[in-house]
Amino acid sequence: MTPPAAPVSAVGVVGAGAVGQAVAGTLVAYGLCARLLVASRTPGQTAALVADLDDMRAAVGSPVRPAAVPLAELVDCQAVVVAVRARFTNTHTADVRMGGAHANALVIRALGEALRGYPGTVLVVTNPVDVMVRLFADASGCARVFGIGSNLDSARYRLTLARLLEVPLTAVDGHVIGEHGDAAVVCASATRVNGEPLPVPLQQVRDELAARPGRINAGIGRTRSGPAGAVVTALRLALGVEDGLVELSAPYRDGWLGIPLRFTAGRPLPCLPALDEAEARQLDAAHTKLRAAYRALRGTPSSSLPTVRTP
Repeated sequence: MTPPAAPVSAVGVVGAGAVGQAVAGTLVAYGLCARLLVASRTPGQTAALVADLDDMRAAVGSPVRPAAVPLAELVDCQAVVVAVRARFTNTHTADVRMGGAHANALVIRALGEALRGYPGTVLVVTNPVDVMVRLFADASGCARVFGIGSNLDSARYRLTLARLLEVPLTAVDGHVIGEHGDAAVVCASATRVNGEPLPVPLQQVRDELAARPGRINAGIGRTRSGPAGAVVTALRLALGVEDGLVELSAPYRDGWLGIPLRFTAGRPLPCLPALDEAEARQLDAAHTKLRAAYRALRGTPSSSLPTVRTP
């Protein structure tokens, strides 16, 4: 049987570790692109990953042809997924995703400089993603750079709420925005179940969203399948394969935040839900935190920044 034609010509993945492997495998299984180009700083691991992906391609009849390439060859891809991670020991017991900020910033900045002027779409997975995506955009000068954190948070939110309320997942419409981390904002006031507003068991939801990544990490070492799914969803919309709404870290006002973006033919438009007063304050706090974290990595004291309210 001849595999169906892929809707996208080429996608690149930077990183052959746990998350890069999951992203690459999902892209092959999904059949999104004709060519999947993988680059990393470990050529032997990359070659082994590509061989394994080639086996998957043959087994499932995927149209995706994987290849190990130097980083410079990714410039011909329509999109590049950044799934790199520096080697560091995370000692944070709170605000865990910020634990690798300084170590990962060095890698992200160097990668952005290496891909400076890349004209396609970049999806950043590396944590703390809302800061790393801004650093990559700053270093690369790329116009279309997004982070996938709030998409994953929103998927977890809808799944959690569906289980708590004992309704199908498809019945739940709701978002988590702000930071992919401790300053995440659950948009409970705008959440709908079967099209109707319902009281959200907010503390139970927050407890589950906080605990879920740790349980996954404790059991298998790293979250990987969830981020890979978020990447595929974002790519389908950002590359114009289909239209729809997805929560991504993107420029907003004078910072970067996880916000809903409505994509039409690949073009994004911010589409924030109405927030109640408490949610608006929480989004302000996420905005201030992320802006300060970015400035700290850039060497600018956060105290020198003006306060700007983000609605």
